[in-house]
Amino acid sequence: MPFYLLFIQNLSLLTYQKSPLGDLGGLSMKPSIPKGTRDFTPQEMANRNYIFNTIKDVFRLYGFQQIETPAMENLSTLMGKYGEEGDKLLFKILNSGDFLSGVSDVELEERNSNRLTSKISEKGLRYDLTVPFARFVVQNRDKITFPFKRYQIQPVWRADRPQKGRYREFYQCDVDVVGSDSLINELELIQIVDEVYRRLNINVVVKINNRKILSGIAEIVGETERITDITVAIDKMDKIGLENVNKELFEKGISTEAIGKIQPILKLSGTNQEKLNQLKTILASSEIGLKGVEELEIIFNLCKSLKLQTTVELDLTLARGLNYYTGAIFEVKALDVEIGSITGGGRYDNLTGVFGMPGVSGVGISFGADRIHDVLNQLNLYPETSEEQTQILFVSFGEKELAYCLPWASELRKRGMNVEIYPEPVKMKKQMSYADSKKIPFVAIVGETEMKENKVMLKNMKTGEQKLVGIDEIPAP
Repeated sequence: MPFYLLFIQNLSLLTYQKSPLGDLGGLSMKPSIPKGTRDFTPQEMANRNYIFNTIKDVFRLYGFQQIETPAMENLSTLMGKYGEEGDKLLFKILNSGDFLSGVSDVELEERNSNRLTSKISEKGLRYDLTVPFARFVVQNRDKITFPFKRYQIQPVWRADRPQKGRYREFYQCDVDVVGSDSLINELELIQIVDEVYRRLNINVVVKINNRKILSGIAEIVGETERITDITVAIDKMDKIGLENVNKELFEKGISTEAIGKIQPILKLSGTNQEKLNQLKTILASSEIGLKGVEELEIIFNLCKSLKLQTTVELDLTLARGLNYYTGAIFEVKALDVEIGSITGGGRYDNLTGVFGMPGVSGVGISFGADRIHDVLNQLNLYPETSEEQTQILFVSFGEKELAYCLPWASELRKRGMNVEIYPEPVKMKKQMSYADSKKIPFVAIVGETEMKENKVMLKNMKTGEQKLVGIDEIPAP
């Protein structure tokens, strides 16, 4: 039997579990979501918006403007931009309608997934925000001014194996500048990282390297053509250790002699300047390697002129496996939580070239909002109140009291307060429990006395204190 018919047959064998939601057309299913995705409660959304708003505020300080791009892109836009491993992690979308109409039974029986995918899928969910941004720049070149500084906060999708801190759907908060070669842009990105994490109270370290240095290393060990294999392996150093990196390099066809030469370079120690000085000697015969050293030296010297709270350190094991990086590369690690990088990025000199617009240099970084969310959860660093929290609840005892509360609520909302009126005249205990569950700081109680005096009895839910107040005496948010 053809495998696709077997697949359809297997679908019909699925059993369904009784659901509390009832019988859906004779079949009851237990609701679920795909692995690697999450629901977010109102409190979690308030926490996430705290992250997004903090990051947005800092982006705007440096003149960046917001754009958005579609969730799905043509596969021709996405494929080949992330390396072989990245291409495997792209979520492909089946063509609309009868997607098998152009596929023969012979092709189906061959089970060649790459060839089949090209015939049944023309679109995919975006893997990151950088490649769609490059496409955006090319398509909108007549509408934007260079250097173009943009930020973008949207979800991306990767068909990765879900694990702690790694999701299949997650948000990225990207900030990029294209159309400028100046290393001042790299400095500003470091400043943005410093300011964002200062505001979020997360202790971090910025790891920095340069792809030109890695290219220089590949050149001096005689493996220039294997730069991609080398960087992909080196980038896994933190996850799999040096021994397994060496094993992967060997399996990729890197000579034992070359692997031996790479080891001492990756183990260089000392201050940033001491490492750079050693690299000048090691890479003396590599023009591109020395160029990378020069660029990092400039960045470190620029950092010295600023009072950064964050440590910036040269890490020669940092490679970032994405193929499009050509210069400085960054990763940010949280110091107080065991988790992968929470921010990363780098310089890409010709990403727009694949879309017919060569020679446009860019540099950017991406904040991983979901990992930042996890870090703040573990360290309990969220503020006690959020901008989305209801600040005052009017309890309801009857129609007259409700009519009295409505103009008050309207006026307070005009003043910028988040106000609720409990919609039903139920017992006071239930209304107070509602306020407690939503962590509403103040409750306004209205009875005959309050209405006669044109006031409300305001209760502080934290201290239990109550006092009769007029509308102008209610605390501002």
